[in-house]
Amino acid sequence: MIPNRDDLRVSRRTAFVCDERFFWHHAGVPVCGCDPADLDPDRGNYFQSSRHFENAETKRRLRNLVDACGLLDYLDTTTVRRREATDEELTLFHSLSYVETVRSMTAGGDAGDFAQFGRGSFNIARLAVGSGIEAVDALLASDPQIDNTYVLCRPPGHHAERDRGMGFCIFNNVAIAARHAQLHYGKRVAIVDFDVHHGNGTQQAFYDDDQVLFLSIHEDSLYPQGSGPSSDRGEGKGMFDTINVPLPAGSGVGAYKYSFEKIILPALKAFDADLLIVSCGFDASFSDPLGHMMLTSECFGEIATMLLESIRVPSCFFHEGGYSEELVPFCGLRVIEAMCGIEASRVVDPGDEEANGYGYQNLQSWQKGIVDDVYNLCAKPCIEKHTLEKSS
Repeated sequence: MIPNRDDLRVSRRTAFVCDERFFWHHAGVPVCGCDPADLDPDRGNYFQSSRHFENAETKRRLRNLVDACGLLDYLDTTTVRRREATDEELTLFHSLSYVETVRSMTAGGDAGDFAQFGRGSFNIARLAVGSGIEAVDALLASDPQIDNTYVLCRPPGHHAERDRGMGFCIFNNVAIAARHAQLHYGKRVAIVDFDVHHGNGTQQAFYDDDQVLFLSIHEDSLYPQGSGPSSDRGEGKGMFDTINVPLPAGSGVGAYKYSFEKIILPALKAFDADLLIVSCGFDASFSDPLGHMMLTSECFGEIATMLLESIRVPSCFFHEGGYSEELVPFCGLRVIEAMCGIEASRVVDPGDEEANGYGYQNLQSWQKGIVDDVYNLCAKPCIEKHTLEKSS
């Protein structure tokens, strides 16, 4: 225990999975508004370079804050082993040809759309996947020592598709972990993705699977453009087991809370999963450079609490996006505190007071209309489908 600090009241056993090697991942050539410098007066180019959005600093600062405030002393950092995934595990979702293509780029390369990576990142991406699998194994053990896990990994994964990387993602950590839980434990899995960008790769993995419920709440038509409309509802046996909630830019705390209360939580309860996996992105925060939403760190903590208390099952949170060096650490801390069951934080986020005062933080009528439409189109038939299953 740390001297001169009051004990925290922790009611859940939370594992914190982190490895220095995650921070060594290099996201390759800067893209998306942080390109290399270009000075060419004849063409009118005056561009000063900056570093890649997906750099190690936001995640490292989160880890540092968890340590500095004393929370790390209350987290289990030893139960979950950190290891690289095997080819057999990577191909639970990805094609072997894609895995071999990425492996062959020993000096780094381009895995797809905005998915460049540097030397050594193939092994670091395997480490992220393998550590996620180990987190699931620890949660589903016959005598589990933990109730939930937070996997602070890089690179992120939810955009990676079967045959290509996308959006800073090389391998889909969440999809592979969920498939592992299915195949090795026979579990029904619910995946909630609240990254501001649609989890297109995870949706692809389970679009026709009625044993996995995929729910994504994201900014409408952001990235990938055109991905994640509410009309994507699954197919075949998986019809109605994909629910997309595309919120308009500028949505705040009110719109998100209403979406969870109206759609996500009722669908989770109806589906009755054995395992909850969360794609935990913080780029819907009010200061993120790659999103246009207005969430506070306090709201992220409240969302995590709602998820954990709506279905009391083993839960694994995977860090995805979030590119504000200042705010991501507080957002992540609030989520981890919620996972531990801490009701009163001893850490003050200096940005929350200002953000809570922004106009349109409350639920707006047009936002409510969108959410209600999604409920009728997607959530209601999903709830009816699984309610009928239970009664038959």
